[in-house]
Amino acid sequence: MRFLTITLIVHTPETKSTHERFQEVVDNALLAEELGFDGFGVGERHERPFISSAPTVVLSHLAARTSRIRLFTGVTTLSLLDPVRAFEDYATLDHLSGGRLELIIGKGNGAAQRELFHVTPEDQWDRNAESYEVFRRLWQHNKITYDTKFRPPLLDAEVWPQPYQHPIRIWHGSATSRESVDLAARYGDPLFSANVTNPIEPYAELIRYYRERWEHYGHDSAAIAVGAGTAGYYAARTSQEALAVYRPVFENQLEFQRKLGMQPVFPTLEDFAERSSALIGSPAQVIEKVHRYHEQFGHTVMHLRADASGLTDAQHRESLELFQSDIAPVLRREIPDPPWGWGGGPVAG
Repeated sequence: MRFLTITLIVHTPETKSTHERFQEVVDNALLAEELGFDGFGVGERHERPFISSAPTVVLSHLAARTSRIRLFTGVTTLSLLDPVRAFEDYATLDHLSGGRLELIIGKGNGAAQRELFHVTPEDQWDRNAESYEVFRRLWQHNKITYDTKFRPPLLDAEVWPQPYQHPIRIWHGSATSRESVDLAARYGDPLFSANVTNPIEPYAELIRYYRERWEHYGHDSAAIAVGAGTAGYYAARTSQEALAVYRPVFENQLEFQRKLGMQPVFPTLEDFAERSSALIGSPAQVIEKVHRYHEQFGHTVMHLRADASGLTDAQHRESLELFQSDIAPVLRREIPDPPWGWGGGPVAG
């Protein structure tokens, strides 16, 4: 099994400045590489309370500051973007990272960012599918003809630079919709389940649907790969200590959700620790819970939050160190890697 840490770069100006928040993202990426995580992901949102509107810029900086860790998007919101421009940005980043880039694409969500880019709920899925088809074709051939609906049609259009990796691995992010799942299965691409907001059942149902559609499109079942997120993480030597430390973090999260007008799905910390995908407890409890989810998902990649999210920096680091010393080795041994292993051998272009 492989492990990422990921951030959507949530920002609350009353706690720190924008500059300080971006520096925190850099520090967390360096920490993830130092501790031996396999990947670091940066989301893309175009609305409050996020400042992750330019993931290619952030990841390019991280590419220069790191040397080993793979760099993920989470997710690249193709329904909002011109796929030609997105290709140019990511092909460039692919070179600057030395082929360490992996994409997780998706339509994105949130009414404010849809309105900002004049995307409607009715056309967002068609935009996502068209943008992905154009993006994918450009990655394969930098000169294409395509009769697009949502941007000017392409006629023998040449787009540069050619990317470093041929091909690049593209995951499809999925939260609640069958459309993204079907798109991933159609192309034979891996799926990354958000697995954050709800209990396990709706995510497990979508992953089962993904496997059904994978077979429907005639792909080899041995080539399937699934990733999954987690709603939170804090491990300590005992479950009592983990719950005690995480309780104020959870209470702050509840208050934040209420300010945004959201109804909490898990009203108590005990309910959150038991029924959500959060990994809160002793190393043995965390390992057991990951296995419980793996039985439903069959996932071979998992992400943790990169941010301290209310923990002190010392608590955050100690918990991640405990993950790498006591939890990750067991999960790596007991749960397989994705079918392609990790990393890859990109061909320079």
